[in-house]
Amino acid sequence: MNPVTVIGGGAAGMMAALSAAQAGARVVLLEPNEKLGRKLYITGKGRCNLTNDTTAQGVLDHVPRNSRFLYSAVTRFPPQEVMGYFEALGVPLKTERGGRVFPRSDQAADVIDALFFALKRAGVQRRQARALALEVRGEEVTGVVTREGCLPAAGVITATGGLSYPATGSTGDGYRLAQSVGHSIVEPRACLVPLEEAGESCARMQGLSLRNVSLTVKNQKKKVLFREQGELLFTHFGLSGPLVLSASAHIDWRKDRCTALIDLKPALEEAKLEERVLRDIAAAPNKAFHNLLEGLLPRLMVPVMVERVEVPADLPVNSLTRGQRRRLVETMKGFVIPLAGPRPVKEAIITAGGVKTGEVDPKTMASKKVRGLYFAGEVLDVDAYTGGFNLQIAWCTGRLAGESAALYWKERGT
Repeated sequence: MNPVTVIGGGAAGMMAALSAAQAGARVVLLEPNEKLGRKLYITGKGRCNLTNDTTAQGVLDHVPRNSRFLYSAVTRFPPQEVMGYFEALGVPLKTERGGRVFPRSDQAADVIDALFFALKRAGVQRRQARALALEVRGEEVTGVVTREGCLPAAGVITATGGLSYPATGSTGDGYRLAQSVGHSIVEPRACLVPLEEAGESCARMQGLSLRNVSLTVKNQKKKVLFREQGELLFTHFGLSGPLVLSASAHIDWRKDRCTALIDLKPALEEAKLEERVLRDIAAAPNKAFHNLLEGLLPRLMVPVMVERVEVPADLPVNSLTRGQRRRLVETMKGFVIPLAGPRPVKEAIITAGGVKTGEVDPKTMASKKVRGLYFAGEVLDVDAYTGGFNLQIAWCTGRLAGESAALYWKERGT
């Protein structure tokens, strides 16, 4: 009997193939890259933040769009079971700040190797090939077309990822395949991505990393879209770092024009910060303004702050007016960066958009348009914030698609 064919050897695809095989189906896994799981190698800075130690509802709370669609998948394979699954595959885990779960070894390769050997043990056949088209007869998928010809299939799972990091194989093939058989695609866009500045301040501070600052993003109507404390990085194009990637998931650039405000001293209220400035002035009343700033801020920020506050760099601090002190305090509590937009989608950690969830059965991940066709992972219009939630989505949708496809395969064989 023809196999279940899984298109894509990333997190969702490997889980789908393994789940289908463990449920008794014959499985072929198509992946054009020489190695499986290439994108997994770079997740979590090479450490692989494979899930978050929370409840199923905790996962759904971190999914800004289409969270209800994921209810069945997440509740059937929640984080605790995912953690147990990988521990059983021989990957000891640890939990860090924010519930982030990593291999105890801090090596993404350990996760990939565990899946690779589990696939071999389960009898999954690996083929290094790219899916060019789906063969559909009578509203039922019957094969996958590659350069070598059409591979007959009794069920197909599309787990091709999105458009981010195309060097790893995420080139949008899944969108094209789904669209070719009648599925609607919600326009893919960058998510969890650095942000470009509409100006040059960030470039002047390139390489400066700030910890324990607060980032607020507001749209053109002054509505707060995001506010959180953490770490960010100034780059040649704008802003990056964990805070910024998280903020990007809350912005819809199709309708919003945004400004970032950085509170450089979130632990101090404005009045307390002003008291601190006055104490520093009293301690050395004749020192230059730029020297005062060097005691308050990282050195790379000083020339930019001098311009923002519009005070001569060499002005003795005992000559500062009350208005100038107020401007300094207000600027430190709300350092403004006008935003021009996100970096290109190829630089994003994940892609928002994808196969429209209304056209997929959430209880099986099956297409509502083509029998025997299933979807898993980032190719779907689902995405989450940082913290291991996107890989959790890959694992649970892959598991559900694999088990559902195996059931379909068995029914076809009877």
